[in-house]
Amino acid sequence: MKSLTLPPSRRLALQTIAGTGLLAITAGLLTACAPDKPQFKSIDLTGADYAQGFTLADHNGQVRTLKDFAGKVVVVFFGYTQCPDVCPTSMAELAQVKQQLGPDGDKLQAIFITMDPERDTAELLKAYMANFDPTFLALRPTMAQLPEVARDFKVYYKKVDGKTPGSYTLDHSAGSYVFDSKGRIRLYNRYGGGPEALASDIRLLLKNT
Repeated sequence: MKSLTLPPSRRLALQTIAGTGLLAITAGLLTACAPDKPQFKSIDLTGADYAQGFTLADHNGQVRTLKDFAGKVVVVFFGYTQCPDVCPTSMAELAQVKQQLGPDGDKLQAIFITMDPERDTAELLKAYMANFDPTFLALRPTMAQLPEVARDFKVYYKKVDGKTPGSYTLDHSAGSYVFDSKGRIRLYNRYGGGPEALASDIRLLLKNT
């Protein structure tokens, strides 16, 4: 039987097809062996181009940035001290999250950014944080800074007039932003998700960062 001799162009084409198939198989095997992406319960914001950080004074008068909390997972919540329900509930849940983390609780930093700097003085914010956990920090933007930081984090707030000039309330966003221990925005935690879900997500971030 005669052996089949292919023209050089046909041999090159077959070699190319075979090589491409081998690369595809290899890529598939590598993908199958790749570690699974963390399955968060919160909304994954990894790679988002907003909520990149802050430069604001805390309730002790010290200017803070995310770099101050390197090595910790930072949870940022926007609210105001005279909020009747959402804000105290959210901060109380963060205190529960810290407890549920056990020894890793020290790796959590809760940040409360007031959207009512007119009424929320530094002294009031400090006392408000003490109601939940002594390590929690409140940040107080100036009236000029507030619109900018709200825009940077894509949070909503609107003053609702009360019976007197000082008795107004605020409609505002109710979720929390979560940064990993390297200061990167990672998650948006919806209001009402419960401390167990957020604690689980924080454990994943600590494990995978």
